[in-house]
Amino acid sequence: MQNLTTALISHHPNSLQLIFTAILHHHYLIPSPFLLPVLLLFIFSLLALAMSRRPRPIYLINFSCFKPENQYKVTRETFMKQFKSKGTFTDESVGFQRRMLERSGIGQETYLPESILGTQINMCAAAARKEAAMVVFGAVDELMAVTGVRPKDIAVVVVNCSVYNPTPTMASMVVNRYKLRGNVKSYNLAGMGCSAGVIAIDLAKRLLQVHSDSYAVVISTENITLNPYFGNDRSMLVSNSLFRMGASAVLLSNRRSDRHRSKYQLLHSIRTHTGSSPRSYSCIFQQEDSSDHLGISLSKDLMSVAATALRTNISSLGPLILPFSEQLRFLLAFLSFRVLLQNKKQSTYVPNFRKAVKHFCIHAGGRAVLDQLEKSMGLSEWHMEPSRMTLYRFGNTSSSSLWYELAYCEAKGRIKEGDKVWQIALGSGFKCNSAVWKAMRTVEGCGEVGRKGNPWVGEIDQFPVVVPKEVAVVA
Repeated sequence: MQNLTTALISHHPNSLQLIFTAILHHHYLIPSPFLLPVLLLFIFSLLALAMSRRPRPIYLINFSCFKPENQYKVTRETFMKQFKSKGTFTDESVGFQRRMLERSGIGQETYLPESILGTQINMCAAAARKEAAMVVFGAVDELMAVTGVRPKDIAVVVVNCSVYNPTPTMASMVVNRYKLRGNVKSYNLAGMGCSAGVIAIDLAKRLLQVHSDSYAVVISTENITLNPYFGNDRSMLVSNSLFRMGASAVLLSNRRSDRHRSKYQLLHSIRTHTGSSPRSYSCIFQQEDSSDHLGISLSKDLMSVAATALRTNISSLGPLILPFSEQLRFLLAFLSFRVLLQNKKQSTYVPNFRKAVKHFCIHAGGRAVLDQLEKSMGLSEWHMEPSRMTLYRFGNTSSSSLWYELAYCEAKGRIKEGDKVWQIALGSGFKCNSAVWKAMRTVEGCGEVGRKGNPWVGEIDQFPVVVPKEVAVVA
């Protein structure tokens, strides 16, 4: 019956009107005693067809963030000592990195891998794989412990890591370690920068839309062993001061039966790519310097490029989540801006997203980026607290930082049923990606005794802390 209904509607768009007109005028094509059951079956088929075409809801059952052992902790002074020990930096480069570190907003308990903290810095493939295995398996082990998901139930695996792309892939490392089933759909995203975590979520969402009754695991990390730069080009030295070790693992489901035990539902994932512009494309670029030292250069245009990408992303996301009053103000401001384009003093109206979103998790890329976004989006210190505290406690863990920030909100007991969370990630390419989640239930804070997988357990009561604009680093 459903096939006949579908065919009828597709070939005769006005068929519904004809059928109901015939019924109203008693022009039945079938005997009246059978009319009601057939009509009900027809309506049921229409509803079933409509339901089958609706996007499947995507639930986040739980997530975990890897917290390294204390032996991997590094102070700012130890960081400077280790990097100076390589013996490749000029005095000017050492001084520049010290100043960057003093103003970075990074605290005294971030983490670096053994390959960097050893008596000799060891940037080799074996050390990189060892770091990757530690952080990724650590996050996934915690995720499986807290969710109880069985490896054979996982249908999709998406791993993202920008600068480390081994063979076999990191996704294959996960498949091998946990003995996932032979028909698992595995994907490995490389070279996509700090915003790749949201890209991985979006990819998993699209896969879950076509694979019914499935679980997807999304793993986000960055490899520090192969990341340091030991040349003297200032544009490449900045990243040394910011990036630290970390990883996250997220369990997604499209099973309606998982609704009651899930923490969040994914409402929107919006991806923006401004790479068609040469300025945007080259503002974060991996290359060799004049002495053949490989590094990632950051252009002076970075803040401007990021602002442009964010505005483009907001223009797509705004209509989906903003109340009508804010949408109207934004539209009027946009039209006014176009009319008065020649007036350079005319500024673009920034919608008040606080009316639509309760919690903001903005990628902890660096203090300057957070300061700029706080100002441009009109956010308060409370809204920026998860990002600033994550940068201070864990540093820039690249694409996984968004999950350390959400874990902070949970540990503080801020997540209430119905709250919306907006994750904003910026990355090379240049890309700005957003994910908006709705809390399915209230998440209790963890305090000193809390849940597995939350890296803030045992220390959340110490935060927030006052982060000085500048601290002295003597090393």
